[in-house]
Amino acid sequence: MRPKKPAQRVGMISLGCPKNRVDSEIMLGELRKRGHRVVNEIGDAETVIVNTCGFVEEAKQESIDTILEVVAAKQSGVKQVLVAGCMANRDALELAREIPEIDGFIGLDDLRDVDELVQLGGAGPQPPSPSHVVFDHLAERLLTTRGYAYLKVAEGCDNPCTFCAIPLWRGRFRSRTIASLVEEAQNLEREGARELCLIAQDTTRYGEDIDLGRHGLLRLVEELLSSTSYSWIRFLYAYPTTLDLQLLELMGREERFVSYVDMPLQHSHREILRAMRRGGTGEAYLDLLETIRELVPDVFLRSTFIVGFPGEEEAHFRHLLDFVDRARFDHLGAFAYSPEEETPAAELKNRVARPLARSRYDQLLERQRPISLASRQRLIGRRLQVLVEGPCEESEHLLEGRHYGMAPDIDGRLLINDGLAPAGEMVEVEITEAFPDDLVGRIVGPRSLPGIQVAAI
Repeated sequence: MRPKKPAQRVGMISLGCPKNRVDSEIMLGELRKRGHRVVNEIGDAETVIVNTCGFVEEAKQESIDTILEVVAAKQSGVKQVLVAGCMANRDALELAREIPEIDGFIGLDDLRDVDELVQLGGAGPQPPSPSHVVFDHLAERLLTTRGYAYLKVAEGCDNPCTFCAIPLWRGRFRSRTIASLVEEAQNLEREGARELCLIAQDTTRYGEDIDLGRHGLLRLVEELLSSTSYSWIRFLYAYPTTLDLQLLELMGREERFVSYVDMPLQHSHREILRAMRRGGTGEAYLDLLETIRELVPDVFLRSTFIVGFPGEEEAHFRHLLDFVDRARFDHLGAFAYSPEEETPAAELKNRVARPLARSRYDQLLERQRPISLASRQRLIGRRLQVLVEGPCEESEHLLEGRHYGMAPDIDGRLLINDGLAPAGEMVEVEITEAFPDDLVGRIVGPRSLPGIQVAAI
């Protein structure tokens, strides 16, 4: 066995989804607990951990480019580079062969052992394997967000989507207990989080595997509302066939359970959905969206779609454009399909040419722009409670924040051009301008909720 090294200066680059961010925070918390110094600048680090994402081709390429950038820093002070995350579980052998400057790997099941792996230079590359661990509230986390925190309610996924390789490296769906989640939520609140975002690969299926039935997420949210004082609790993401109407009824009457539903539908045409092994149809989805709006009148809706899936013909794509016109989502994201190794879709014939898929991607986002703009313009003149996230990167004279209908990192920005407040505080903002992606407003007062005191700035 190699001799252990002393405590080090460690930097972390976290890529991909919020679930990956939680994994990064677990590693950082363990490192801090073991005496390592966490640094923000790569140039100050002796060890750099790149927590990779492998969801789609663009994400994999970003991960590889980041690894190459970091290993280049070995010439100016960085002593070792470790690779964690989904690509460490799935592509470690290939990465070790193609980028020999990588010193070691941290598997998805080894996050709590990150101290030992940093000391020993990581583990060697292992063959692809799914994760089996479920991290509980005992995992110490170092929050990397201001004002909000993610709470991972489950690991893995059981859905048979033909385009997705996540079950191959994240493993089967595994829920945590309500008691464990409530305790971690209370810990995060004590650290200053005002908003709690519940996340999993299929959050609306939470609890089915631990005998909570179809109302597991409802029971969890009810317990969190009664056991914590978060200003906002939201969940990401909803699956159309497992969305609990009783959960929506709770959302409609409980202010702290914010009126926001992110439901990635992936497509609208029956034939493409069948090829994706996704339940439902475009018409069924429209009926569900109407039901959501009836139960939660002030709801903000988001969805994500894949264009260029194998076999998608022009008629299928036109069906999707028409669906988006009728659905009137407040926020919309999209991907151009990329084949993932070992997934059923990768074996399908009649692939859509990459340039055509990119063209459809651009057309879909362009079709959504006036819909998003109209949604935002309806807010002009309204006063909304806003979570301040800090100064704007482009200008020190602007603050950035979000209202309840905007989830972190994905739904644009609310730029505050009049008024001051510290990051992490709730303030009342009057909306003065609207654009397809962003809003502009001015602070008109502090936020005040029972049990929460906010000083005026």
